[in-house]
Amino acid sequence: MSTPWEAVIGLEVHAELATRTKIFCGCPTTFGQPPNSQVCPVCAGMPGALPVLNAEAVRMAALAGMALGGIVADRSRFDRKNYFYPDLPKGYQISQLAMPIVSGGHLDLPLEEGPKRIRLIRIHLEEDAGKLVHRGSSGLAGATHSLVDLNRAGVPLIEIVSAPDLANAEEARLYLQELRLVLLTLGVNDGRLEEGSLRCDANVSVRPAGTLALGTRVEIKNLNSFKFLQKAIESEIQRQIRRIEAGEPIVQETRLWQEDKGTTVSMRSKEDAADYRYFPDPDLPDVVLDDAWRAAVSKGLPELPAARRERGVAAGLSRSEAHQLAGDPALWHLLETVVGHGTPLRDAARWLLGEGLGCLADAGLDAEAVLDRAGGFARLIELVRAKRLATPSFRKLVRDVLVHGAEPEALAHERGLWLEPDDGSSARIVDEVLRSLPDQVAQWRSGKHQVRGFLVGQVLRALKGKGDPATVGPLVDRWLETPTAD
Repeated sequence: MSTPWEAVIGLEVHAELATRTKIFCGCPTTFGQPPNSQVCPVCAGMPGALPVLNAEAVRMAALAGMALGGIVADRSRFDRKNYFYPDLPKGYQISQLAMPIVSGGHLDLPLEEGPKRIRLIRIHLEEDAGKLVHRGSSGLAGATHSLVDLNRAGVPLIEIVSAPDLANAEEARLYLQELRLVLLTLGVNDGRLEEGSLRCDANVSVRPAGTLALGTRVEIKNLNSFKFLQKAIESEIQRQIRRIEAGEPIVQETRLWQEDKGTTVSMRSKEDAADYRYFPDPDLPDVVLDDAWRAAVSKGLPELPAARRERGVAAGLSRSEAHQLAGDPALWHLLETVVGHGTPLRDAARWLLGEGLGCLADAGLDAEAVLDRAGGFARLIELVRAKRLATPSFRKLVRDVLVHGAEPEALAHERGLWLEPDDGSSARIVDEVLRSLPDQVAQWRSGKHQVRGFLVGQVLRALKGKGDPATVGPLVDRWLETPTAD
């Protein structure tokens, strides 16, 4: 359905870096600890306490920039972003404005009609603020008082700023999902939106379709779920269209998404950079990175999700299978480990998706928990490939092998499922079973070919787990198609 309006959307994503300690001090970054238990004079903003830059945060920021096609700067600088808020103990946030660590870059959205490139403007390092905990009836609106927890103050962040290249709320959701997957694959962020370690602000404006001039931009703050991001942007687009069509101006402001009301609500007028009175932080020297350092960091770049998907498709997987596997870095790691034991990628993927995931879910385990059993899983697959184990038998053994670490060969022998080279016994059992079912054979020969599944099933039952449908099926077909069989 055509519309006279089009949306222009850009996202600012704040990703908490997965360092063990904060960006300017040695306090730990462990989530969920008692309030104010991970605080020191530096991150509490005490007078005279001086920051010292965490080198691992710099490496992770540079790694993310390289993966996203950005330019890692030879020299970057920290600035003070001045504003007052109770959870900002110093009265300023250390961030980067004029000289960010990464400039440019892009992220390709995996759309059905083909990838769409979203440009990136910059990636910069900064420290997180603390957190206000509101006490009262419900949330901020009903709070009687607020408490300050500084555990999060000083946690290292990268802010990834996109160009306004996103056209709708669905693209925005896909962008955040794909960016999260890239950061997870790099190991620089844990991807836990529900814990606030990945959150974003959405800049939304509306303009007449086909025009180039940008409309007045409204920022929606602190969106920490894919669902809320999409719903908030959809709601804001419609709010702006209604105002424009009613002849009312769009005010540049910051808004919040309220799920219970299904709409965005005004938070404050939108600040510009000048309002924050940025100036270079006098306590921190410039960050100078040379070619040798950048080359060493680039060696840590893994294969990225888009390349993994394409490799999966090239190996014979469907697009949906490749997306499912590449969409979970831990599962892809398990897949690669199985492949490393000699199993073709297509076979490893088939059995992981078909049987492995179910076993892991039933056992309450993730893929990383069973990496040490990948070799046994690979040998179990090879037993099927070598026709030493029937497909139904694989399903009987896979849980013991993948979840409990049992040896597949010994288990197959122990349970009487090991298949010796066929000495003709399968063909004899096919003959015996089908001769005992003359009515069903007659149905097949009269054209009711759906009875074939029943006949194959009866043969497999007679083989007591030692038959494979891939082997038994052709034997049944040959018997039925042989005129002298009866």
